[in-house]
Amino acid sequence: MPTIAIVGAGPGMGLAIARTFGSRGFDVALIARTKEKLETLAAQLGQEGITAVAFPADVLDRASLTDALDAAKARFGGIDVLEYSPAPHSPVPGVTLASPSEVTVDNLQPQIEYNFYGAVAAARAVLPAMREAGAGTLLFTTGGGSVDPVPMLGNVNAAAAALRNWVLNLNKELAVSGVYAAHVAINVWIGGGGPAGFPAATPEQIAPLYWDLYENRDRSEAVFNA
Repeated sequence: MPTIAIVGAGPGMGLAIARTFGSRGFDVALIARTKEKLETLAAQLGQEGITAVAFPADVLDRASLTDALDAAKARFGGIDVLEYSPAPHSPVPGVTLASPSEVTVDNLQPQIEYNFYGAVAAARAVLPAMREAGAGTLLFTTGGGSVDPVPMLGNVNAAAAALRNWVLNLNKELAVSGVYAAHVAINVWIGGGGPAGFPAATPEQIAPLYWDLYENRDRSEAVFNA
């Protein structure tokens, strides 16, 4: 069976993407910081008939991320789709928000480590085998600010835009290899509890976009708007 590895798996988008692919015959490797939460998600998916396994790792610890992806490859025999979308649901030490005029090297570097370098490390862990096989899909998620920046997220948007640029360029490089890379910009508040007047969508409304990119491979970027 094909396998999708979801880096940043959680009870929102990660679970919805896992269900979207799992219901279509994929095994699921769940990767995030907290083992207990991952095992809860894996058990939930298992009750729905989807094979899912937890592989704890921290995207800020690139060695642990590589090890987790290697373990997932060993468990499932390979990774056919990588989806990268870490989004902290609890404070991450050193990761703060800053407006453009407040951006410093010190508050930008952790965002680059979290959003960009982690994605590069994840891709490097799976790309050689995909190239050798002549098939594979790499999907990377950011907020809509990577395309249309938001002042309160000045440092986040800068790091996400760097990731976006790299993904679009990576897809150009891989064009004749059989491997496909795409960027997803989610330009809505995910779930409930968002700011008044800000557009929102559920993870279940957004997740089919990932399957469309995987199945059709006809664009290197998709922006989800309400």
